Amino acid sequence: MPVFALVHSPSVGPSTWLPVAERLRDAGHEAVVPSLLTVTDDGPPYWPHVVAAVRAGLEGTDHAAPVVLVPHSNAGLFVPVLARDLGRSVVRAIFADASIPAESGETPVVGDDFLPFLHGLADPAGMLPRWTDWWTEEDIAPVLPDPQIRRIVADEQPTLPIGYYLERVPSPGGWNDLDCCYLQFSEGYGGQADEARRRGWPVLRVPGEHLHQVVDPDAVARAVLELAAAPARRQGDGPSPRSDLPR
Repeated sequence: MPVFALVHSPSVGPSTWLPVAERLRDAGHEAVVPSLLTVTDDGPPYWPHVVAAVRAGLEGTDHAAPVVLVPHSNAGLFVPVLARDLGRSVVRAIFADASIPAESGETPVVGDDFLPFLHGLADPAGMLPRWTDWWTEEDIAPVLPDPQIRRIVADEQPTLPIGYYLERVPSPGGWNDLDCCYLQFSEGYGGQADEARRRGWPVLRVPGEHLHQVVDPDAVARAVLELAAAPARRQGDGPSPRSDLPR
């Protein structure tokens, strides 16, 4: 059986995936949530540090067991280098409301149109506030409606340098042959879901906001297992006119 590696965005912390990991374990699956917070102790979460953190998070699991990566948000950009450099067999990636990397070359962590917003938030040393402090209460309340969960998520968030968001993550040629699926929560990631369909990936929608995995971990865990069990894409398969899974 595969090991599920639930990879949180470097902008937040592992608590955003822990409830889903618990549901997967309750269903008899092995699941780990590597902490990228250890990366920020040593420096910004540039991609080689992220690979090392995920590798460390998988220590103690059977090295022969294949890995299913489940990245959230901009952790999706690390899938190509994780698949190449983990030293483990990665058999599938399930992008959960996540950014999809370029098919080859490099992928910027954020687009040029978002950089002026980030520069406006940065202090003179180039440090940004915590992610939840980027937004108004009106923005955050629907994303984290439970006050206790919001405190947990907010308290563990790192403060990151703007340099992290200027990083360009390698997309080694051929990574797109990996079996991939897309799990969409929010309307804001509809464009990414459309790109997944263009690439012929199975796409599943569990309607919610961007951190829906902490709001309804039961539904998200079920969706992860459904996508993990979806038929593998055959080598050379191209885009299909309809790649959504039947419900």
